[in-house]
Amino acid sequence: MFNFFRKKPAERPELFFHTDIHCHLVPGIDDGQRDAEGGADLVSHEKDWGIRRIITTPHVTQDTFENTPETISAAFARLKEAVEKRGVDIELQHSAEYRMDGFFNTQLEKNLVNPMPNNYLLVENSFIQEAWNLDKMLFELKMRGYKPILAHPERYSYYFSRKERYRQLHEAGTLFQVNLLSLAGYYGKDVRQVADYLIDNDMVDFIGSDMHHLKHCKAIEDYFLTKDYRHHASRLEGRVFNDSAF
Repeated sequence: MFNFFRKKPAERPELFFHTDIHCHLVPGIDDGQRDAEGGADLVSHEKDWGIRRIITTPHVTQDTFENTPETISAAFARLKEAVEKRGVDIELQHSAEYRMDGFFNTQLEKNLVNPMPNNYLLVENSFIQEAWNLDKMLFELKMRGYKPILAHPERYSYYFSRKERYRQLHEAGTLFQVNLLSLAGYYGKDVRQVADYLIDNDMVDFIGSDMHHLKHCKAIEDYFLTKDYRHHASRLEGRVFNDSAF
């Protein structure tokens, strides 16, 4: 019997940006996708969301994921081939998410850092503590012509009790990228609240999925159907540089 009272599925609203600048879809070189087909699955999902361009950003981290332009390029080629075989019409590029550590400094000195277009560079802190020389490192990046984007500042819990540090970093010219997963509440209430704080204080410059796997994908897709997403989209539309910076 047909159920006239069955609730219609919610329609996914239009995305307020069309370039994902942070994701881990390149296969086999970090804690993201293990194979090219899995990466292509997630690319297909992003295409369905309305994403038109993906800048893939595998980790570059001392001792764990000591990737170089060569390892990233080879793995990216496998992802791109898998996506092209499916006929998915989407622009794919690659850069990296650079942990500001000793390995990064070595790569920087050897000119082995691969920025995004227009010299934007996605960098991250440790989740345990801020890099002891963070301000100096960020300043030196700017002096070298890079435009540093700090990945997911809302996830660094050591800033939660001293939010003035966010203002200090941002006013010094470091751009901030907030995760969709943070806005969705995936990492918990505290992270979500800090993400809202950054929006309220006009310190969100970019949005990224930071998607690693299908669980992340499902959480983001569920979030897109919520009032929370519509609220965030209304506050961020026209204020982020995902589509205009590159």
